[in-house]
Amino acid sequence: MTPAYGVFAQYYDALTKNVRYAERAAQLDRLIRKWEQPMPDNILLDLACGTGSLSEAFARLHWDVIGIDGSEEMLSEALDKKYDSGLPVQYLKQDMRSLDLFGCISVTVCALDSLNHLKTAEDVRRTFERVNLFSNAGALFLFDVNTEYKHRHVLGDQCFVYELPDAVCVWQNHLQETAPEYPVTIRLDFFEHLEGRKYLRSAEEFTERVWQPEQIRSLLTETGFTLLETLDGDTYAAPQPDTQRLLYVARAAGGQKV
Repeated sequence: MTPAYGVFAQYYDALTKNVRYAERAAQLDRLIRKWEQPMPDNILLDLACGTGSLSEAFARLHWDVIGIDGSEEMLSEALDKKYDSGLPVQYLKQDMRSLDLFGCISVTVCALDSLNHLKTAEDVRRTFERVNLFSNAGALFLFDVNTEYKHRHVLGDQCFVYELPDAVCVWQNHLQETAPEYPVTIRLDFFEHLEGRKYLRSAEEFTERVWQPEQIRSLLTETGFTLLETLDGDTYAAPQPDTQRLLYVARAAGGQKV
């Protein structure tokens, strides 16, 4: 999986101001407390941590956080935040499919549709296997994915224009009506203000696909997880037909020697 989020990284926070990271971390923390078992440590893995906003929110909730991401540019933004906040978050550049840690962790979180970037079921299986491998026995795995409804009825063939402090972003989506994946290709064109009336144009493109609930359940079972519950990833209530994000809470068999 080639990391996307290169040019996008420097504008990511400005374009996702609507994401309430502290509130999301608090909700996930409550779910963790609901299902957790006694663990030998308090280590939380933020898988596909991006610019580190959620990692820092968990650190403020007194978790020992490790943030993993495949994009060097996103991690650079995360490290800038760490420099300013002084929070003890450890960041590593890794592909989630080949996760490699020095020990086991108590909780893994993978939020904000990161798994939708994976192209094949084998990619997801390998990711789940690696998370399970580096989990303590009984550790929790919480992750969300965008739904078919969101791809077909929200993202669709939409175009958005965002005016940022020093740039303009044109965000274009292209939906393929191909079941069950319903892939959406996202193209971002950034026009950065230069002196006078000049602009510097840069572009980024990536594709997200749908992972249907039956696929997720099957892959969890195959890789040694027990699914505990499935929720609406935005309301944390029971999923509805128009749910845009599904949140899965699973328990790892884990406990392997690494």
